[in-house]
Amino acid sequence: MLQLKRIIPFIFLLVLITPAILHAQTTQQTREDLERQKRELQQELNEAQAALNETKKTSKQSLFQLNALRKKVALREGMIRNINGEINFINGDINSAIRDVKTLEKDLDTLKAQYAQLVVYAYKNRGAYAMLNFVFSANSFNDAIRRYEYMKQYREYRQRQADNIVQTQEQLKIKIANLEDQRGKRSLVLKTEQQEREVLEKDRKEKNDMVAALKGKEKELTADINKRKKDQQRIQASIRAIIAREMEEARKKAAAEELARKNAEAERKKREEAARKAALAAAAANNANNTATNNTPTPPPVKPDPTPAPPPVKSAARPERSLSVLENTGELVALSDRFEDNKGKLPWPVSSGTVIGEYGVNQDSEIKIKTQYDGILIATTKGASVKAIFDGEVISVFNAGPGYGWCVIIQHGRYFTNYVHIGNYAVKKGDKVKTGQNIGTVMTNVEENLGVLDVQVYKDGASMNPRTWLSPKR
Repeated sequence: MLQLKRIIPFIFLLVLITPAILHAQTTQQTREDLERQKRELQQELNEAQAALNETKKTSKQSLFQLNALRKKVALREGMIRNINGEINFINGDINSAIRDVKTLEKDLDTLKAQYAQLVVYAYKNRGAYAMLNFVFSANSFNDAIRRYEYMKQYREYRQRQADNIVQTQEQLKIKIANLEDQRGKRSLVLKTEQQEREVLEKDRKEKNDMVAALKGKEKELTADINKRKKDQQRIQASIRAIIAREMEEARKKAAAEELARKNAEAERKKREEAARKAALAAAAANNANNTATNNTPTPPPVKPDPTPAPPPVKSAARPERSLSVLENTGELVALSDRFEDNKGKLPWPVSSGTVIGEYGVNQDSEIKIKTQYDGILIATTKGASVKAIFDGEVISVFNAGPGYGWCVIIQHGRYFTNYVHIGNYAVKKGDKVKTGQNIGTVMTNVEENLGVLDVQVYKDGASMNPRTWLSPKR
């Protein structure tokens, strides 16, 4: 029972401090996420600004410039939201510090009051005679010992109280200094937020001015987009034709293998039937003299052909799913599965850059112009290295036409990744490539004065949004 009484205060203390510890851990984790997001936003903002600076070197205003400006405005808004989140954390720290300061001040007042009472009591009993009188006035020797121990513990208690006052004062100084530090930090962050808002207003004005300028060039822009649209349709028709050819060749190969399997099965059955008839003939010859019985001779069992039919290809990871015609080997099935397992985690084909054209239909909300892409357009530095986003085999490298450079198509089982606007390619048909391997350099877009890469993802013969496959880096 005594042990339980000793444990209960510790349990009560644990119940009190556990939520605070968990809150601190959660807050720390959230702050780490906030810091990581801030670094990523700053990197994206720098890349968007670099792309915009390059496009401004040309005298021609374009949708690419407008998209780069919009991306910059969106990133700046995200940065301001991030700063506001940081300010909320700092405000929480300040409020917590204020509560701690008030608690410590209250504790200090209590300690000082208690110590004052001890000092008054000690003053009234300050003489050595009073202490000796207190000890020797005991009724017994044991009582005198207890009184002496009491006086000793009383002095030690006074010393501890004095030490507690000093420690509390030191803690109070630290908390006040921390409070002032947090207030200074909040002041700096608020100043940074104000600066970001001022830059944001300038970016918005620049964007609005460009929108106004491009609205007067809608006919020119529409004609240019229509020309590009025809070129893109031609390129995509070539890509689809190459993929369709691969699928047709895989289908023919599968059909030939199936026909060979059926022929082998038919030949096996034919051999088994011939062996069975030969066995019957041998049995009949051996029993030719046995005319007394009317039983049909029983042939010996026929041994099966030792060459069994090849088993169908199955996926070890996903045995239930239906297989594509492109997955005619276990290796290709495994490659498709690994590609799917990395959905949302695939690396970007360029080390830096900003997306200026999204997958699918892009309907401009301010300029009545519509664009459409089978992939995403990434603006990057001129001559940047282009890397394969996954293991695979190069099935085609073809010239996409004037102004579009080369196109490299890599197969990953039933999936394909296409890289358009390659300036100089470093691979050829039939090459096996690894994730992150260099396959060429990006072509420089003369009109925009920067490198623009069109990266696409296909499943069988259908295009997919590359953003859902690439890591959420930008």
